[in-house]
Amino acid sequence: MRSGIRIGRIFGIDINIDWSWIIIFALVAWSLSSSFSAAHANWGLGESWFYAITAALVFFASVLAHEIAHSLVARTRGVPVKNITLFLFGGVSNIQREPPSAMAEFLIAIVGPLTSFAAGIIFLFLAWLTRPVNFGSITNLAGAFSQLNPLTTLLFWLGSINILVGTFNLVPGYPLDGGRVLRSILWGISHNLREATRWASYIGQGVAWLMIAAGIAMVFGVNIPLLGSGFINGIWLAFIGWFLNNAAQQSYQQTIMQDILKDVDVKRLMDTQPKTVAPDMRVDDLVNNYILRSGEDAYPVIRDDILMGVVTVANVKALPRQDWGLRTAGDIMTPYDRLPVVHPEEEATDAMNMLSSKRLKELFVVQGHELLGILRRKDIIRWLQVNSDASGSRV
Repeated sequence: MRSGIRIGRIFGIDINIDWSWIIIFALVAWSLSSSFSAAHANWGLGESWFYAITAALVFFASVLAHEIAHSLVARTRGVPVKNITLFLFGGVSNIQREPPSAMAEFLIAIVGPLTSFAAGIIFLFLAWLTRPVNFGSITNLAGAFSQLNPLTTLLFWLGSINILVGTFNLVPGYPLDGGRVLRSILWGISHNLREATRWASYIGQGVAWLMIAAGIAMVFGVNIPLLGSGFINGIWLAFIGWFLNNAAQQSYQQTIMQDILKDVDVKRLMDTQPKTVAPDMRVDDLVNNYILRSGEDAYPVIRDDILMGVVTVANVKALPRQDWGLRTAGDIMTPYDRLPVVHPEEEATDAMNMLSSKRLKELFVVQGHELLGILRRKDIIRWLQVNSDASGSRV
């Protein structure tokens, strides 16, 4: 799951920015500044950059609105949303589980492009109000900009780019919105989510390979209708195709995993007899009798059947070697209130999402403060391997 730097919270949903977003923001602002300067010779460098940065900020606010629309509809359908992250290719809503029905999938998917279209129409209408122009006579972006004042230029670009985003997202390439709309239709016809996902994934990979092929052709000077040609445009299109191909494969694998883990709770997968240590155990004893012999990374620290914390290999490494005989597991452990804990009745899919999103190796299964077991990433993988083989699927 994609995370990032948290910048705020809207409608109870965390908004994050991935480091790659900085790259695309800078590229969009630089490209717009060049376009504005070329179209408006009377604009100074500062004016071009001001409107370019403003346009880029409002554009990504529009992308955020697109993702918020997905998230709000998902929540009305009972599907939890952890966060939204802006990154290199726009934005992604971290939806925690598959929608409950084909109709829910359709509504969640279609609302994003509709939001982009609505934003585009509003911006174009405002552009027309600020300076009525004959949009039908405009043949290229530079020609359009040359006829417009700064505010109209800004609004016209925002309207055009939002409609382009909405149109691109309707391409039937899973996991794009259009691919999810296609999956919802296939799901409604077949009544089989896994089968619908498989076919939507195949089509998504096909679209991705067409984009890669078109991008390579553009690099070598072939003019693709609506896309043009050129080295930079071609590389970018091929890169998007490569990303989409990987995303389609990973999304299908994730659907298989969630299907196999459906109705499976944590207590069925957890290790009920993990190796535990007492809080007064010396660190050198912990190393010699546990870490070097068992090979585990984490050891619950227990007193009177109560989980006090967890001591890990990382905790030991942070302690100078000469202090191993002087300090105890209780001295260096990670305390209970900082541990990733789950309850035994929680769904395994939620636990898997927690492990993935937080990049954890294990979760501690508790009832109150009593340790019932440990659920490790490898426990889930083992379950998936066994049950996917039994069902004839591969994970």
